Amino acid sequence: MLSLSFVRDNKEAVLQGLVKRGFKETELIDALIDMDQKRRKTQTSLDQTLASANQKAKEIGRLFKTGNTEEANLLKEKTTVLKSETKNLQEQLQKIEKDLLEIRTKIPNIPHESVPSGTSEEDNEEIFRAGTVPKLHEKALPHWELAAKYDLIDFELGSKISGAGFPVYKGKGARLQRALINFFLDFNIQAGYREIQVPHLVNEESGFGTGQLPDKEGQMYHIQNDNLYLIPTAEVPLTNIYRNVLLEESELPISLTGYTPCFRREAGSYGAHVRGLNRLHQFDKVEIVRIETPEHSMTALNQMVEHIKKLLEALELPYRILRLCGGDLGFTATLTYDFEVFSTAQDRWLEISSVSNFKSFQAERLQLRYRNKEGAKQSVHTLNGSSLALPRVLAGLLENCQGPDGIRIPKALVPYCGFENIES
Repeated sequence: MLSLSFVRDNKEAVLQGLVKRGFKETELIDALIDMDQKRRKTQTSLDQTLASANQKAKEIGRLFKTGNTEEANLLKEKTTVLKSETKNLQEQLQKIEKDLLEIRTKIPNIPHESVPSGTSEEDNEEIFRAGTVPKLHEKALPHWELAAKYDLIDFELGSKISGAGFPVYKGKGARLQRALINFFLDFNIQAGYREIQVPHLVNEESGFGTGQLPDKEGQMYHIQNDNLYLIPTAEVPLTNIYRNVLLEESELPISLTGYTPCFRREAGSYGAHVRGLNRLHQFDKVEIVRIETPEHSMTALNQMVEHIKKLLEALELPYRILRLCGGDLGFTATLTYDFEVFSTAQDRWLEISSVSNFKSFQAERLQLRYRNKEGAKQSVHTLNGSSLALPRVLAGLLENCQGPDGIRIPKALVPYCGFENIES
């Protein structure tokens, strides 16, 4: 959430940022400021009433001690009125704070100044491209046909067991999947990220803290009896490790990595563009999360981008980086870079990573703060990125590394999977 002080002090900048996003409910900003003024006024009245009640309580005690019983009893009647006023003010304040929170949760993050204007993915800005797109042989196949040809992934068996979007990896396909996970984790650990294993189910508080709830509630699998949600990304449990925590500045930065399966309903996703591994309900992903001081978060974001570039170069895959426009930016992000791998057999780009800076937006929801060297408390900045999501990486590897006689494994993966080629 945006902090109330930030909205109060930067109203015009907030409105301009929301316009860049294409956010229509800009009237919520005035409603938020008005509600905040009402909250502060009510809080002041409550504080004054409590102070008056405390002062009178002390005076009553003094009067009883000095034998002024009648005067003390008259004053007690006044404190009874003050208690009633206090209760009413507390109830008013509770309702105002509830309404205030409801408004705040509807307002997305403000785009960074470098975010381009635009309304859809067509307006995203390509900022980098690397690698050579291979020229495939005439009988080159898309990854779902390669998976069937070499018995690597069984989509029909997955549909039998669970439904569409739940593939079964077999033989060398399963070994390659495991190799990718271990390679990504080791690569991240060597770069200074600490590996963490986290639960795959989270409660409402965790979903709210990182912004999945209520914004993406319809895209998450919900276990109703226990009111738990299957995670859409390891970002949720990893970041929530620090929910309601006050850190010391000496503890920052914090860099975490973790592997989890991810679960997304992907409601409304149909057609050829979601065939095979392009869009799944369950998939594996290795995530990186960073918690930083505000002055270092943009440097951290650039470091994360460079880290993922090295990872893709090790996989020998052609890729590009996009800076997302305002209209394509996620609800919680202030700046996002998407990495895409070129799928030669499909002749299209496939998103395989998003790296985002949320600034203090998630921290406000998480109540995650740090105490700086001067002793003042302030919100941290949070960041996360896919490092990497496996399905489309695997799709790109199968398609770009295929030849007439099989599929070549990139050198960096050979020690992890134990074979150099996939052959019939």
